[in-house]
Amino acid sequence: MNSSGPAQSLCAERLQCLRDAIAGDIERKLYKGAVVLVARDGKVGLHEALGQGHSDDPSALRLDAVFNLFSLTKAFTNVLVFRAIERGQLALTTKVSSVIPEFCGRPRELITVADLLTHFTGLPGVFTPRPGMCIDRLDEVIEAICKFVHAAEMPGVRVDYSPMVAHALLGEMVRRSDPARRSFRNIMTEDVLMPLGLSDTAVGVRADLKARHVVPEFPAKFPATHPGHGDLGPHSALLQEDSEMPWVGMVSTASDVFRFAEMLRRGGELDGRRIVGPRILEVATRNWTGEHPNQLYKGIALSRGWKPFPAYLGFGFTLRGDAVCQHQFGTLTSARTFGNHGAGSTVFWVDPQVDMTFVCLTAGLLDEGDNIERFQRLSDIARSAAL
Repeated sequence: MNSSGPAQSLCAERLQCLRDAIAGDIERKLYKGAVVLVARDGKVGLHEALGQGHSDDPSALRLDAVFNLFSLTKAFTNVLVFRAIERGQLALTTKVSSVIPEFCGRPRELITVADLLTHFTGLPGVFTPRPGMCIDRLDEVIEAICKFVHAAEMPGVRVDYSPMVAHALLGEMVRRSDPARRSFRNIMTEDVLMPLGLSDTAVGVRADLKARHVVPEFPAKFPATHPGHGDLGPHSALLQEDSEMPWVGMVSTASDVFRFAEMLRRGGELDGRRIVGPRILEVATRNWTGEHPNQLYKGIALSRGWKPFPAYLGFGFTLRGDAVCQHQFGTLTSARTFGNHGAGSTVFWVDPQVDMTFVCLTAGLLDEGDNIERFQRLSDIARSAAL
């Protein structure tokens, strides 16, 4: 299915190369399918669905297929944190323990919002605070984090990517500092999703989206499960309507992720609705981790025979940075390119140098090393289309 149209300053031949590269991957059974969207200056040059959504469903993917975003969810949580900072509810220097007092004990009680956003916390990079527990209820996760997840380092020593804990704490800080005392789900829906018209995006798999939901397929050696109270298997939390996981729990379409990314590209505003201000986005898309490696990706690099590379993290966003290295945003995007990605399947980036936006949501999770190589290749093809 294809809704592509001409976009100024995007090379149609290179966009066709991108489409063909994804189709070739699917034909070789590297993954099941994908919805890809490329735009420049807000004008869409390619928006296409290829392949299928699941091994058990031979029907073609639709453009409006709904995907689990995995850690791309963190981008949406970042924006709620930025809004809270702009409204004086939080600050980059706010200590977690001042908002969540049960998160006590040195040195973790020194961790700040800035530490959480840059993964400079000193906390271990765990997928769950307690083995085997359900992770779909934010209150239970926060209680378990406070009981079981303790610092291994002082904050600021090393960048240890947090699959769960950092953005669980950030989501809870947003919730507790909200003047109206709303749930995380309601804050996200009312303050970001509804103003941007993201009707196909939700915290949890909303009932009206289930018919279009692409149920994730995991590789045999995936390092984590996502148990939930819904008893729908080892990844139940990713299938439930009532899941509330600020680090991994949102679903969306490529079109909605594009609108969200366009809001960021335009300095926090889209269609006359301002979500955040340009200043906080300018600060958030700087490199705040210097040349420190991301410990998670350092391990992947060493296992693959790659030279470890800098983390290049802003406040909540991944940046492209300057080094020639393996990177999901490719090797051709500019250093200030920013975005987020999720567990072997989802990515978006914005290259502010050429006002370019790239979204790719895929079916069938890849091993993370394979995923980096896949999205690096696709991102380089996409960036080459901007003339």
